[in-house]
Amino acid sequence: MRRKTKETDIIVEISVEGGIETGDKILDHLLTALFFYMREKVNIKASYDLRHHLWEDLGITLGEELREKIKGKKIARFGNAIMPMDDALVLVAVDISRPYLNLELDIKESEEGFELTLVREFLWALARTLNATIHVKQLAGVNAHHIIEAAFKCLGVALRQALSEGERLESTKGVLW
Repeated sequence: MRRKTKETDIIVEISVEGGIETGDKILDHLLTALFFYMREKVNIKASYDLRHHLWEDLGITLGEELREKIKGKKIARFGNAIMPMDDALVLVAVDISRPYLNLELDIKESEEGFELTLVREFLWALARTLNATIHVKQLAGVNAHHIIEAAFKCLGVALRQALSEGERLESTKGVLW
C-alpha cells in the first residue's frame, strides 16, 4: 500500500520482510513493538515534511493495508489485551466493525518525544481506515515511554486476535459493513 501526498510518501507492506524506516526513531520503535506483537513481518518506508503528517498518514496507510489484507476473509472481529511494562499497565480492546477511538492516557504532552497528540492522530487515522473501534485505557503508570509503548504492544496483541482468520462473530443486526 502506498500513500503519496504533498506532505508524505509512505509504503507499507505487511507479511514482507524489510524493516521500518520512517525517519522518526520513536515511531520506528513503537511500530517495531506493534508488529512484533501482531507477529507480522513488515516493510515500512516513509518520508515526510512534518512529524504530525507522518503519524497521521502512516495510520491511514496501515489501516488501508490491513483492510486489504482481510478483504473477503472471515476474521475473529474482536481482540483485547492488558499489557504491563514496568510502572505502566494498559488495556486495549478492538472491534473491527466501525470507526471509533477512545484514548485514555494520562501523560505529559511531550516526554522524550513521546507525544500524546501524535499517538492520537495515528490511532484515529488507523481506526477510521480499518473501520475499527479502538479503546486504549491506561490503568497505571507515570512514565510516558512505558505507557505509550505498552499501548502499542497491547494494540499488537489485540489486532492479532481481531484480524485472525476464523469464525466471524457477526452483529445481532446481521450485517455491519
